[in-house]
Amino acid sequence: MTMMLHHLWEKRTALLARSLNYTPKQLQRRLVDWLSYPYSYPQLDPVLQCLMAYQYQQGYRGLLTPDLVQSRQNFQHSMAELIYKPTTLPVVQNLQLQLHSGSLRARHYHPMPNKPCPMIVFYHGGGFMLGDLDTHDEACRLLAKHSHCQILSIDYPLVPDVSAQHLIAVCEAAWCWVWQNQHQFNIMKNAIAIAGDSAGGNISTVISQRLSRQKIAPVAQLLIYPAVDFKSRYPSFFKYKEGLLLTESDVDSVTDHYVLQNHLALDDPLVSPIYGEFKQLAPAFIITAGHDVLHDEGEHYVQLLHHAGVKVKYKNYQHQAHGFINLTSISAQAKKDLVEIGQTFYKFLKTVI
Repeated sequence: MTMMLHHLWEKRTALLARSLNYTPKQLQRRLVDWLSYPYSYPQLDPVLQCLMAYQYQQGYRGLLTPDLVQSRQNFQHSMAELIYKPTTLPVVQNLQLQLHSGSLRARHYHPMPNKPCPMIVFYHGGGFMLGDLDTHDEACRLLAKHSHCQILSIDYPLVPDVSAQHLIAVCEAAWCWVWQNQHQFNIMKNAIAIAGDSAGGNISTVISQRLSRQKIAPVAQLLIYPAVDFKSRYPSFFKYKEGLLLTESDVDSVTDHYVLQNHLALDDPLVSPIYGEFKQLAPAFIITAGHDVLHDEGEHYVQLLHHAGVKVKYKNYQHQAHGFINLTSISAQAKKDLVEIGQTFYKFLKTVI
């Protein structure tokens, strides 16, 4: 009975959160004040301000806690509770990729199954320690629908269950599997792009660099608030390190588990691609969120790619926070922004294929 009541409360909370989209901004600001939210982020989407204030009032201080199993369950549960009505697509199908290292789960989304479409291989975020196919299901549905691309979302193994080196090897093997088996999908010839958010953006960047001079390199990259630099701390890190979805303690925990415990240097391109090789990199559409500890390193990466002669398109969503593509079911603004990202990537992709 207790679990049932908790479930109903969570559903009610998600419903109330969605109703904030239709609440006057003055009332939204009063709600934030009433919840005693101690941070001032006036440019942040008001609905997200209310959500952050509510989470803070409930004791949320970051994605990762010392109990990793509980952190994973909390993230999966929260994402499931937020979904009101999944975006409908003609094809949403679970697959098993047969790799040399074993079987790997993936999920295929196709918005137009009777028409040849580019393929986006997608790696989800979650600090390399959280997340799965379900936590990013709605984001992939929206991205597939509005980019007019099919998507294959990869359920890669997480640290500390595996090493960072193994994680990247599996993700790269999944990419190679898609390239080698593209005849199984209705893909425009060799039009295979790579994408990811946060940690998934890092993975996408690393794979793009490792394959940049090979025939099977991605035709384009979509990097959504990617983590690219574990060595340096930028001004945005100190400005937004508390009170939002991604916190200083989260970054410290990921640095420890993903980099240090795997005996890697903080500037090793395997984990910090900002120190990698940029020559012949695929064109990149890079997204940052204005209220994000990772904002400045993402912006700096854009500048470095420009200087290296890589074709780059850049968009900063100043009113958004890290993780906004996972909040499209409760924030109308987050959904509008992800739809725009999909539409813009479609136009960007047409210039490079």
